Amino acid sequence: MAVSVARVARALTWLLLFLALDGGTAWTAQGASSIAEGIYAAAPPRLLQIRTLVANAGQQASIGSGFLVSADGLAITNYHVVSQAVLEPKTYRLEYTAADGSRGELSVVGVDLPNDLAIVRLAKRDAPFFTFDGAAMEGSPSKGERLYSMGNPLDLGFTIIEGTYNGLVDRTYNDRVHFSGALNPGMSGGPTVSAEGQVVGVNVATRRGGQLLSFLVPARYAAALLQRVREQKTPPDLRAEVGRQLAAWQSALYRSFAEKGFRSTALGPYLAPETVAPWFNCWANTNAGATPRPRASINSINCKADTGLYVAPDLNTGAIQIDHSYVKATELNQFQLATLLTQMSQPRLVGGGPFRKWYTPQRCHEDFVGAAASDRPPLRVIWCAQAYREFEGLYDVALIAVTQDQGSEALVSRLSLQAVGYDDAVALGKRFLQSVQSSK
Repeated sequence: MAVSVARVARALTWLLLFLALDGGTAWTAQGASSIAEGIYAAAPPRLLQIRTLVANAGQQASIGSGFLVSADGLAITNYHVVSQAVLEPKTYRLEYTAADGSRGELSVVGVDLPNDLAIVRLAKRDAPFFTFDGAAMEGSPSKGERLYSMGNPLDLGFTIIEGTYNGLVDRTYNDRVHFSGALNPGMSGGPTVSAEGQVVGVNVATRRGGQLLSFLVPARYAAALLQRVREQKTPPDLRAEVGRQLAAWQSALYRSFAEKGFRSTALGPYLAPETVAPWFNCWANTNAGATPRPRASINSINCKADTGLYVAPDLNTGAIQIDHSYVKATELNQFQLATLLTQMSQPRLVGGGPFRKWYTPQRCHEDFVGAAASDRPPLRVIWCAQAYREFEGLYDVALIAVTQDQGSEALVSRLSLQAVGYDDAVALGKRFLQSVQSSK
């Protein structure tokens, strides 16, 4: 098997470090810090802080990071860092400050919505720039490899953070690298590099509630976007491009979701549909230990897809969720149980309030569906939808089904889809309802 020059150089780096350290210690904080010092010493001319300014006020609305990737002034950042300027160019403008003190205006020349990337151009020529790591471009850095992330956290100044490469995240639809390092707000869009200073990923997010759980966009997506920008003959209509990419992404998502299909899981006397798509996480809960003692037993399963897509500061979309609750009355009569089931089956869509600029008002329809076969219980079905104002043909949909075959127990099932085409929503809804069955 051929071994890349980068890998040989990396191995020699660690070998020389090993031989140079006192007492044969293979790795020390001093060794790690010397590598970080070398990387950071060369970085300032290539690093950027990117600020979104309210055009008429000249004051910053948000900050992020970026890094140069060409001698002619092209730089990479996150789409979410520049999204306001992309969607509302008359209201917002972009400005950069480099770590070497230079500053100026920026323009966005390309976006990759699914991978949260953007290419910006600045009036800077013949400046040093970052290159991409060969192993990362092939998708095969070694797990446990030390990486170094750079950016401007919380507007405190440019910083370098040491961490570990842990491979791609499991159970996610869009590829993300798990980086064990302390990314903080303001570092979004900065580079994470190997010991040789080559880009392995782009800082994108951190998981709140965890310790050193951070995420990178793999370098190959940034390189691909850079290539597309270089090949485009005319600047794109960026707002229209966001809509086009959102439509293409959701079409592929729901096609994949449909292809995976549903499997059955038992809840009381019912079989409830679950997906086999690998990018869902499912959790169960019960009210058995609640105080005071509940008057109805409720055992639930909640499955959420890691498919979220950032479109704007007030619009994250693309989520899919499947919920089931088996309810059995212990101290409720039939009327009281029916009241509880009505409360549990209320539609939940994200529209309304501050989201009205993105959505039309939701509309709901309720009906009863008789048993089509002996293994399917009769259902009370509620269908709610709201359309996206800016993105024609896309909807958020909620489908709720409540079994009607028993007076003391029922299954409440819910399918929630964001940014879905109408035909896809109808087809998936039919399959979901058909999969709600009796097990006895």
